[in-house]
Amino acid sequence: MPGPTTGHEWYTGLMRTKRIGSLEVSVVGLGTNNFGFAMEADAVGPVVDRAIEAGINFFDTADSYGASEERLGQALKGRRDQVLIATKFGSPMGEGKGGASPAYVRAAAERSLRKLGTDRIDLYQLHRPDPNTPIAETLGALGELVAEGKVREIGCSNFTAAMLEEANQAVADGAPKFVSVQNHYNLLHRDDEHEAIPACQKLGLAYLPFFPLASGLLTGKYTRGQAPPEGTRMHRWGERAAGVLTDANFDVVDRLTAWAEDHGHSILDLAIAWLASKPFVASVIAGATKPEQVSANAAASDWILSDTEIAEVDALATQG
Repeated sequence: MPGPTTGHEWYTGLMRTKRIGSLEVSVVGLGTNNFGFAMEADAVGPVVDRAIEAGINFFDTADSYGASEERLGQALKGRRDQVLIATKFGSPMGEGKGGASPAYVRAAAERSLRKLGTDRIDLYQLHRPDPNTPIAETLGALGELVAEGKVREIGCSNFTAAMLEEANQAVADGAPKFVSVQNHYNLLHRDDEHEAIPACQKLGLAYLPFFPLASGLLTGKYTRGQAPPEGTRMHRWGERAAGVLTDANFDVVDRLTAWAEDHGHSILDLAIAWLASKPFVASVIAGATKPEQVSANAAASDWILSDTEIAEVDALATQG
């Protein structure tokens, strides 16, 4: 039986877990954007296998991630009850698909269930706000899916603090409410600390950081003044990468890399351990294209930063 550690965190003997509503998720999850955009189909299975072996039970995908849902579903055949699947809806998908109207919520959920080859979605997330649909209508449709057993918990993504408050107030008495928000957060991008994260703490929402490794910048994958290696996300981004691969960001990475190495770890270890140290962060859903990357991500969660170390890291990350 798992035993409690602190707060809402548990330790199973393999990997710590935390709570997202009723779900007990591994503190490191696996983001599967790459499954649809950067990998061949036969490369997905070994990555999923390694994740499960490492104690990862939380897999995050989306209907807009190309073939990711289908490939994840195939890789999890025969092991569905061992894992928790989170997916998303609402992003534009062409042919008028997208948004969060009640009719679209229903259609998107049924489509994701088919592609994943499952009878339930553990965490169903609105991928981005829909300005054309009142949030109360979206919540109502999601509530129906929960009542039918097709969805266990609901969440959102790319929401501001004001949107989180609005969604909380729009929930009908006794109806399901958002239990999580998935937003952009890492050592280099900390805007949510001002409003969205305090709102999460006030409302009791679990926080899921996307781009936890800054799309590879917090792994040592990129070199100042050099073009991104082929096959990397920054290479696929083209000109958009220039906004991330800045001298200011490389300055921070250099400082953090030196600090991590002084403590016997890599910058990747530090990026994940720092996020996992936050009580409000439920799972660090880092992506991977190779089994060895999954192993590295999972192992990083074993590094428990002290309060003093966290303060030192924060000072280095915000210096200048």
